[in-house]
Amino acid sequence: MTENLVHLTSKNTSLVIKTSQHIPEILYWGKKLPELDDLTPLMATLDRPIPQGRIDSDTVLSLCPELAGGLFTSPGLEGSRNGQHWAPAFHFDELVSDGESHRFVCKDPLAELQLEFILKLSKATGVLEYDIALSNVGESDYQLQRLSHTLPLPAAARELMYFHGRWTHEFQTKRMSLEQGVFTQENRRGRTSHERFPGMVVGQAGFSESQGEIYGFHLGWSGNHRLHAEVMSDGRRFLQSGELLMPGEVTLAAGESYTTPKLYACFSSDGLNGMSQRFHQHVRNNIIRFANPEKPRPVHLNTWEGIYFDHDPEYIVEMVNASAELGVERFIIDDGWFKGRNHDRAGLGDWYLDAEKYPAGLAAIVDAVKAKGMEFGIWFEPEMVNPDSDLYRAHPDWVLKTDGYHQVTVRNQYVLNLQRPEVFDYLFERMDALLSEYDIRYIKWDMNRELVQSTHNNKAAYHGHVDAFYRLIDQLKLAHPTLEIETCSGGGGRVDYQVLSRTQRFWASDCNDPLERQAIQKGASYFFPLEITGAHIGAGLCHTTGRQHSDGFRGMTALFGHMGVELDPVKATNEEKATMAKYIALHKSLRQLLHSGDHFRCDTAHQGTQAWGVVGKDKQEAVFMFTQLELAEYALAAPLQIPCLDPSKQYQITLLENSSSDIYMKKLPQWMSGEAIASGALLEQVGLMMPAIQPESAILVKLTAV
Repeated sequence: MTENLVHLTSKNTSLVIKTSQHIPEILYWGKKLPELDDLTPLMATLDRPIPQGRIDSDTVLSLCPELAGGLFTSPGLEGSRNGQHWAPAFHFDELVSDGESHRFVCKDPLAELQLEFILKLSKATGVLEYDIALSNVGESDYQLQRLSHTLPLPAAARELMYFHGRWTHEFQTKRMSLEQGVFTQENRRGRTSHERFPGMVVGQAGFSESQGEIYGFHLGWSGNHRLHAEVMSDGRRFLQSGELLMPGEVTLAAGESYTTPKLYACFSSDGLNGMSQRFHQHVRNNIIRFANPEKPRPVHLNTWEGIYFDHDPEYIVEMVNASAELGVERFIIDDGWFKGRNHDRAGLGDWYLDAEKYPAGLAAIVDAVKAKGMEFGIWFEPEMVNPDSDLYRAHPDWVLKTDGYHQVTVRNQYVLNLQRPEVFDYLFERMDALLSEYDIRYIKWDMNRELVQSTHNNKAAYHGHVDAFYRLIDQLKLAHPTLEIETCSGGGGRVDYQVLSRTQRFWASDCNDPLERQAIQKGASYFFPLEITGAHIGAGLCHTTGRQHSDGFRGMTALFGHMGVELDPVKATNEEKATMAKYIALHKSLRQLLHSGDHFRCDTAHQGTQAWGVVGKDKQEAVFMFTQLELAEYALAAPLQIPCLDPSKQYQITLLENSSSDIYMKKLPQWMSGEAIASGALLEQVGLMMPAIQPESAILVKLTAV
């Protein structure tokens, strides 16, 4: 550390922060700088001139841009004391560091506010964790409108990739040029959302999976959020992120504080793959907590698409036995088990086992599951209530709404106000009772609607609902420490690093169509490792798209995630059962590699193609899938360049699977006809020739170092 400069480093990254009389600013963030005893020359090389026709002094793009300094951009802090102190000017007060975390304290004595910026750059992963805390040190209330993380971007960061989607169509990516102006993405749905996933990538124009300097950002928050990328008129660029607060939602009384959700950010000089591998390792090292970290992630069978609301205990035991024969390791009863739940219009909130469907309780099913060496799991949607339920009839006031206005239903349900102690206690008691009575190791926790006009104690209650949701999970996990939870919200509507610090899996989408899943799982892979990404083999006829796909294409797509099955194994044909058993066994044979290695995506030369895979940390083995999504644009495919291998190693190339019923080739590429060996350098730089295959099909290839 040089006077006024703090140099944070990881294996590949440097972050240099300047402290002076102002709020600290980041001077440099990018490739790792040489280890220098004196970083003072950096201040000279980056000293900013002052242009004509502008403020006469230097304007600092700090960790919290200030209007008071003449920076006419999106400020980091917005709020006031009943209209006063709306443009504060902070000065740097002190730096408190424990060697890993660095806390920069800034104060404005006139506005009676204190800001603390907490930054931690992981030496192991290169991921930056960034929080801001605002404290009201005055006597009167301070109304907070927005508090945003701000990180600078280099002049070369001229292309932006963002995420969009909807139900059954999550994690879609779009690119745009970032040359002038602003791009702002806001989410007001009360959950992470299908539509506006809180992630963004900014980098050199034309960055790809394997090439380009890029910066990745993800806000760990399961509620409303705002991401903002801006190019100032002087050419400086930055990205902001933070919780989107509704009017009047956060008021800080004397002595109170507000802390932002955590921003996760990283720099990669080797494209999107480098970014993903850093984020994935950070999730593995610092965020996800499995009940038993040494145990392989168990293959699921979830009953939803197999039986929907038609629950018959004797038949479910048949499903248990059939599932075990396939190699399933965890059996989950989905929606339909509780009182009055024969369709999606009634029963939510009445978390008592349906005595008509289950007159003898769940014991026989749980015992059958355990006798087959499997774990038992069950579905809940704790935050919701149907108008047609005993709970709503007894407590209509428990709904999260604004008094005097009509609260709309979404999917025939309301949201419960978890911020009311009696509601929170009821939900905990009901879930705890079932978990205490039966050996339930797993919960699929669903949330099938957004928050609308949500009010508690006469204030907007979006932030409060998310906090209460976190507290409910925390209390449940404290009472049942071996419990694992899947976060589901009509699919991928509530997944982020904050909820994943409490859960062990996310359901990527309610759509099990493998063609859609190819895009959904690819989009999710930019931030989430495979071992927590729920990926199931669905029915041959997908109920969300009406399309049919081969068993092989469905099985291969589900390999790349936390694998499961979502259909009725009793009614499956012998051929379907054999296929499912085959892919479950194949997944198990590859599971250690898939769930611990480095995920990569390939840059493909032709439209309508896609390829991704995993290479082991020691580079001894890799597996990848090449997919033809649509009819090939040319009669011949192109060589596939495979990144992330060891260039000095020789790899044996083996075709593991082919889901195409016909390969349109008179002659196959030579490597497909027998054993072939090539170096990692050759496979990456020249590539491996692919065959022309049918649309909506794939091949699976194994690479083994020899």
